[in-house]
Amino acid sequence: MGQSCSTGQRALKSFHERATYLTLYVSKFELSFLNLYEESEGMSMKVDRTNVLDVLAVIPQRFGDERGFFCESYSKRRFEEIGLSFDFVQDNYSISAKAGTVRGLHFQAPPHAQTKLVRCGRGRLLDIAVDIRKGSPTYGQWTSAEMSFENGVQLLIPHGFLHGFVTLEPDTEIIYKCDDYYAPECDGAVRFDDPDIGVDWGIDPLEAILSDKDRAAPFLKDFDSPFVYKGCVI
Repeated sequence: MGQSCSTGQRALKSFHERATYLTLYVSKFELSFLNLYEESEGMSMKVDRTNVLDVLAVIPQRFGDERGFFCESYSKRRFEEIGLSFDFVQDNYSISAKAGTVRGLHFQAPPHAQTKLVRCGRGRLLDIAVDIRKGSPTYGQWTSAEMSFENGVQLLIPHGFLHGFVTLEPDTEIIYKCDDYYAPECDGAVRFDDPDIGVDWGIDPLEAILSDKDRAAPFLKDFDSPFVYKGCVI
């Protein structure tokens, strides 16, 4: 899936001797994951490239019994072992009361651009990332992942992407880590239903529950992206 390059790809290959390939079905999407297993610690996570350059799907391993389960939802050490180094400084949390709530498509411009590690705490949502890096081979293309408490799927979305989601169940929670603080002067958005992007939200756009700000966002063709592609970063 997708394209490969960079330190992250080379680091993934370094795990070849103790890696196992498997197929995991997530909703209606079939994803092939590389299972990275650290024997000394007994923890693993499944990581795969998506159809958009530099966006990764991540699933931490869960250890369960009759009481429930335990997992490391994020480990800086695990990420660094496969060439992913981020200094996350802020965790964001929101809840949407109604299914069909759309938040996005948002970005934070340099010098306060944000890498995000996104997961669902409760309910179910469709998470979206759109490449807006000028010169990127996947500029204007989007990828999605259905997330829920049950499936544990996460998306790692680096600088230079629009981000948004739609809730598929009431009272859905989204939680995401950021590697820079919120900076309102750098906040921006593009229309969620932009025809040039063509995201399939899985709902009728006319029935989407939106903020006034998101409803008034510009289209991609009228938007001068502050991001420039400088080669594969993951």
